Amino acid sequence: MRPNFVFILADDLGYADLGCYGGRSAGSTGGASSCSPELDRMAAQGLRFTDGYSNSPVCSPTRFALMTGRWQYRLRGGADEPIASRTRGNTVLGLPPEHPTLPSLLRAAGYATALAGKWHLGFPPAFGPLKSGYEEFFGVMSGGVDYFTHCDSAGVYDLCEGDRETRRTGYLTDLISQRAADFIGRQQGAKSPFLLSVHYTAPHWPWETRADAALAQTIRDGIAHLDGGSVETYLTMVHHMDEGIGNILRALERIGAAENTLVVFTSDNGGERFSDTWPLKGGKMDLLEGGIRVPYIVRWPARIAAGGGTSQLAITMDWVTTFLSAAGVQPHPDFPLDGVDLLAVLERPDRTIERELYWRMKFREQKAMRSGPWKYLSLEGNEFLFDLSKDARERANRARREPGRLAEMRLKYQAWEATVPALPADAKVSLVYDKTSMAQPH
Repeated sequence: MRPNFVFILADDLGYADLGCYGGRSAGSTGGASSCSPELDRMAAQGLRFTDGYSNSPVCSPTRFALMTGRWQYRLRGGADEPIASRTRGNTVLGLPPEHPTLPSLLRAAGYATALAGKWHLGFPPAFGPLKSGYEEFFGVMSGGVDYFTHCDSAGVYDLCEGDRETRRTGYLTDLISQRAADFIGRQQGAKSPFLLSVHYTAPHWPWETRADAALAQTIRDGIAHLDGGSVETYLTMVHHMDEGIGNILRALERIGAAENTLVVFTSDNGGERFSDTWPLKGGKMDLLEGGIRVPYIVRWPARIAAGGGTSQLAITMDWVTTFLSAAGVQPHPDFPLDGVDLLAVLERPDRTIERELYWRMKFREQKAMRSGPWKYLSLEGNEFLFDLSKDARERANRARREPGRLAEMRLKYQAWEATVPALPADAKVSLVYDKTSMAQPH
């Protein structure tokens, strides 16, 4: 029997924010308890990756890779940088509808497909979830959206049902969770398997919990504000998301689908202002580990043993290859996948696949490569070499001590870079505020 798939994506979650990754206490969510009891339970029931990565340290590029299973750099029109709200109506910046995607390939193979949550891969009329393989969509098209007014950073209302605006009242995280659970409930008795993508906006700014409805009406400088929030608020936002994920998992149980549903939880990139990335250094926008290493929790009772862990190097686009493999669906021959099939690792976590990972970022001219425990990093022309097995915080630059390894990794990076299109000259990041104030993009 073909499995169902539920892919859950957090927004700007730090590597160590969850209890099962060593996270801090949740403050008002329960004293010293974790802010993520449902995800911690999911990790205990399945497999936890220690070396899982996002395809980019920033939003849209990772989402391009998640949809296509390919290096985002292969796509023209903004795949290197986040898509800003001001580009609404742009016919170039977005995921081309003609490009095969995970939902389009699974849908063609008989899967029901739905997205609840954030799209951020281009605006109508040229782009959208329904043009790229999803039969159902409920959520937001842009990046940061207020949790109560459902307006983006430009003040534009941004909550859609299908391809049309829909007016709803409520906390956005809860609305996304409710829609995801509703979709699962409607699959009871269905003959077709399903793919459900749940892409939260949490815990991305603005810093609002369920108790902060009044705050949304008092922010004068837009939702990307600097004067507010706290670690406690942030962790409560994570807890709200975690509660919704628990409801989604229970919805699978109610329809008898939990055993044969492959559920994956991760984040689109590393953490932001209030995130915990310990012991990693850096955050969103950085090719330091804190910007690209993210939580990976995987549950599939039919195939994955409970309580496991793996140090397998993995990256967002791998899940497209893995899902298609699990479903017995072939990729489109004209669009070969760059991701790796992780099925063998899911079943035997002690057996890892040797591979290398690469990143680039125009912001601060960043380049990075991971090979085994070693990492090559180029930052504004300065080169670094780290042994992450001994130096997770990237403090001890081994470049001078191991010039041969540095040269070898530099050459491998250059060889990989030659296989993807050059960085567009007009690629840019739209900053809300400057780097000295923990700048982050729309």
